[in-house]
Amino acid sequence: MGGERQHYYGKHGTPQKYDPTFKGPIYHRGCTDVICCVFLLLAIVGYVAVGIIAWTHGDPRKVIYPTDSRGEFCGQKGTKNANKSYLFYFNIVKCASPLVLLEFQCPTPQICVEKCPNRFLTYLKAHGTQEFEYYKQFCVPGFKQNKGVAEVLRDGDCPAVLIPSKPLVQRCFPAIHAYKGVLMVGNETSYEDGHGSRKNITDLVEGAKKANGVLEARHLAMRIFEDYTVSWYWIVIGLVIAMVLSLLFIILLRFLAGIMVWVMIVMVILVLGYGIFHCYMEYSRLRGEAGSDISLVDLGFQTDLRVYLHLRQTWMAFMIILSILEAIIILLLIFLRKRILIAIALIKEASRAVGYVMCSMLYPLVTFLLLCLCIAYWASTAIFLSTSNEAVYKIFSDTDCQAVGKTCNPVNFSSSNESRLCPGAHCQFAFYGGESTYHRALLGLQIFNAFMFFWLANFVLALGQVTLAGAFASYYWALKKPDDLPAFPLFSAFGRALRWGPRYHTGSLAFGSLILAIVQIIRVILEYLDQRLKAAENKFAKFLMTCLKCCFWCLEKFIKFLNRNAYIMIAIYGTNFCTSARNAFFLLMRNIIRVAVLDKVTDFLFLLGKLLIVGSVGILAFFFFTHRIRIVQDTAPPLNYYWVPILTVIVGSYLIAHGFFSVYGMCVDTLFLCFCEDLERNDGSQERPYFMSPELRDILLKGSAEEGKRAEVEE
Repeated sequence: MGGERQHYYGKHGTPQKYDPTFKGPIYHRGCTDVICCVFLLLAIVGYVAVGIIAWTHGDPRKVIYPTDSRGEFCGQKGTKNANKSYLFYFNIVKCASPLVLLEFQCPTPQICVEKCPNRFLTYLKAHGTQEFEYYKQFCVPGFKQNKGVAEVLRDGDCPAVLIPSKPLVQRCFPAIHAYKGVLMVGNETSYEDGHGSRKNITDLVEGAKKANGVLEARHLAMRIFEDYTVSWYWIVIGLVIAMVLSLLFIILLRFLAGIMVWVMIVMVILVLGYGIFHCYMEYSRLRGEAGSDISLVDLGFQTDLRVYLHLRQTWMAFMIILSILEAIIILLLIFLRKRILIAIALIKEASRAVGYVMCSMLYPLVTFLLLCLCIAYWASTAIFLSTSNEAVYKIFSDTDCQAVGKTCNPVNFSSSNESRLCPGAHCQFAFYGGESTYHRALLGLQIFNAFMFFWLANFVLALGQVTLAGAFASYYWALKKPDDLPAFPLFSAFGRALRWGPRYHTGSLAFGSLILAIVQIIRVILEYLDQRLKAAENKFAKFLMTCLKCCFWCLEKFIKFLNRNAYIMIAIYGTNFCTSARNAFFLLMRNIIRVAVLDKVTDFLFLLGKLLIVGSVGILAFFFFTHRIRIVQDTAPPLNYYWVPILTVIVGSYLIAHGFFSVYGMCVDTLFLCFCEDLERNDGSQERPYFMSPELRDILLKGSAEEGKRAEVEE
């Protein structure tokens, strides 16, 4: 056969070409799944049109500013309420909960005011006195004192009573506080209702019974924000340390893969061991201290997490969790010790591939930026769609009336039949809605918006996988490494994955991401239906919904696995998505033993690497922010909740480590599939030599032979 180009048929039944100068099958390709590419372009055009329509009709001010009974914004610049930033409720007792207030459906007149009232005052006392000028600012705009007291209160022109209030989320809530176990507003425990009788302060609690909870949540958010303002600099330093450790780990893995894997394993065991020891010491230290024996159930939820660290039960729970995790890792290492040796050989080969395609370590930044773009477009479109409704006004009344709940027009309501049928009723803003064709289609547009987000996000992830797979496949199929490697393998792979011409695979990426997006949007719809069925008592419906959610969750995981390997085959051969998915699936099934040996073991080793980086940075952040490092004890900033920067550093460190190791994971999967394909294409002879490196051939073929013999013995 020599240097003459020959044809032969592989195990897939497809004609393959061989040439000693041939640099791999990745260069023999054509257009794939063109129809799906066209569908994606049309969908993007439609998505842009939906965004333009939403931005034309939407008004984000509806979710930013509170709205009075006439649907006018409070505190919005350029309007007559520009200086009136707070929403005032005439009778907050009629509001069942703050949730109703936040949805603007409290059945009482609401106006925009410059500031909340700061004193007790009734309309009866203020009428005809100098205090009426102060009182009048809480009446409806344009109020004229040409009615009697009874008519003013009946028509809802002014509130019957003013109560000292505090602004909360731009709304005036009664300034309720407890003094020696007694609820008070200002210095009073009761107040006049404006109709000649006195009421207890506890009556106000029914109207704002969760206002304290909202206040605590806002207070917690403010404290967390304060912690970020004083610790963001140190958080960035912690994330930089995580990035440096990840990069250093990857570089050492390039030259000392075997040693680094075992060092990583030992370090993870030691870090977990130290965690167990530290938990035991804290558990012993708290023995005999007052209040340390309180159970977590009795304590309940506390916003200050430092309270939990003073309980022995907390450290006992930590110690048990870490001990179980330590035992699981040690047992896995014992049973997988031989397979780890085989996985290390593949990691060594992956290290060499990453070393020759070093710019691949930066590609996750491209994926991250594209995903941020998708998320920003989806979120802005969703907000504009949700705020593109029109103001709907309804009739509210304290008395039973047939007209209550009907839509109305606040301009001519006073002269309408409903006003005469229901004396004392008010026509006020209820919510945003609409009856036009566009408003009826809003739900469908929101579903389309979510679907397109899933499709584009999955397309971005698929683009990254195909690009990395193509770069690493070009390394594997180079017979003389690295001489036969393309000059810019990553950019070449990106060009093959995403460009319009005779060799592009945008359609295949669109096809695979479309299938996954359909499953994901179905899961979202099932979650929505499940929330709607929670109030129902139909156990069969709940059971069926649980089964459907479980099935689609499993289906999504399987499709992600299949897509990942299909994209690798697309990068290798350039075939369409269905052919690549089929070939990848059967190739894996024919090498199921190797899959069990390598795929999950390497994933386990990479997980240990992530845990090592996250654990190291997390422990360092814990000791720093809790002022336990004496050298920099005075440098750490004072915090309300030290867990805020610690959790931020831990989560950020994991994302950074995951970004680096995801490149390695893609490299390992690509080399593994190339290895399996190499075994089926070639036999190691001079005419058809293996493309794998000698080191990889020795360890993998030897390991495969041992696994095959073991399987035969078990049979």
